[in-house]
Amino acid sequence: MSMKFYSTNGQSPAVNLQDALLAGQAPDRGLYLPAQIPRLPRETIASFAAKPYHQIAFDVLSQYTRGVIPDPDLARMCREAYDFGIPLEVIQGRKFLMRLDQGPTASFKDFAARMMARMFGFFLNQTGGKLTILTATSGDTGAAVARAFHGIPGVRVLVLFPVAEVSASQRKLMTTLQGNVRTLAVDGKFDDCQAMVKQAFADPDLRHIPLSSANSINIGRLLPQCVYYFFAASRLADTDEPVVFSVPSGNFGDMMGAVLAREMGLPVRKIIAPVNDNDAFPRFLATGVYQKVSPSRNSVSNAMNVGHPSNLARLTALYGGHMDETGKIHRQPDMDRMRRDLFSSSISDQKTRSSLKSFWEQYNILLEPHGVVAWQGFLDWAATEDMGQSPIVMVETANPAKFPEEVEKVVGWPPDVPFHMQAAMDLPEDFDRMTVEYGRFKAYLMKHQAS
Repeated sequence: MSMKFYSTNGQSPAVNLQDALLAGQAPDRGLYLPAQIPRLPRETIASFAAKPYHQIAFDVLSQYTRGVIPDPDLARMCREAYDFGIPLEVIQGRKFLMRLDQGPTASFKDFAARMMARMFGFFLNQTGGKLTILTATSGDTGAAVARAFHGIPGVRVLVLFPVAEVSASQRKLMTTLQGNVRTLAVDGKFDDCQAMVKQAFADPDLRHIPLSSANSINIGRLLPQCVYYFFAASRLADTDEPVVFSVPSGNFGDMMGAVLAREMGLPVRKIIAPVNDNDAFPRFLATGVYQKVSPSRNSVSNAMNVGHPSNLARLTALYGGHMDETGKIHRQPDMDRMRRDLFSSSISDQKTRSSLKSFWEQYNILLEPHGVVAWQGFLDWAATEDMGQSPIVMVETANPAKFPEEVEKVVGWPPDVPFHMQAAMDLPEDFDRMTVEYGRFKAYLMKHQAS
């Protein structure tokens, strides 16, 4: 039998992976989670040390796909999706940098988007159906989703982004595509884009349009993102040795990948989830009181400009609580256990820039603003707890070339641009523009679907 997925709001029936993936968000506006998270045997996790990434991905993802995707098809998807490297760079001693920027859009979002595109294509090929994917992006998600789904039969993609809060390279990686991809620049914040997408999913007037999401509200984003934590541990830690991961966090999908890996049996000592000036989570962790940041604050680590992280509903559920889609807590999670497992701090723009400079000067390793948040978050945690001999993995989520102005301010020269990024920078852009008004977006969506 196939695994079932339940809604964090508890008012929708459990569904299999195919239905959860294609729906994106549950009908009750909750987010899907596995009804029972599978535990990998110790021997399986130990075997990862001798396996390439795509085989580790198969071993992990097959726990969720059996009954809906045949193993040979999943194995092929993994080989196709993960044809690029995952560098693990020594910083000093047992402190490491995991660079997730080697994919086609130079962002960690490629890991999930490329697998999701193949899963969507597989399911739609079986059913002969068509689907419109709505995605809000604060920077990197839109480019990864647009590139991954470009040309997938049966899929149309509409990406919403805050026009003033993405870098030129982030924008051009999604606005230079044509065919089945359209981009919509919104005169607002990421949270405005995300709110319009969520409202569209719940709008009864749009039920005739098959909609789904490739944001991290979709469980299809989280499952592939738990794989690289298993990979890093297999290369850097001894068998059964717990690892500390520092994951720069915005909508908290990447961090939830680490939580899922831990729940599946990966030995994890601590998950550090530093944020930028959008500090709703560290305040929640400290006080037990959740208050979203509205409007979200614009920071130099722009992909993390999220005032109300959607995935906190999933995190709260895993710790026995209930947070709805608005951020209201109906049942308090186990805050003591959450504090034992997690650490979070807020990193200002000033601290981000000074840490980027000091990291370069001390280690001669070039980071970008999000990776610097991971580093500074680790330093904040290390000031409160003895790190001992544990392996520490900092997650670098994007290539420095995506933020050339900020990097050049610090080191005095622009970072090298990967070939695939440079190719996009030289192409003409094509995107539409809109104010924050759901009625106009709804009309646009209906026209887009009909066109």
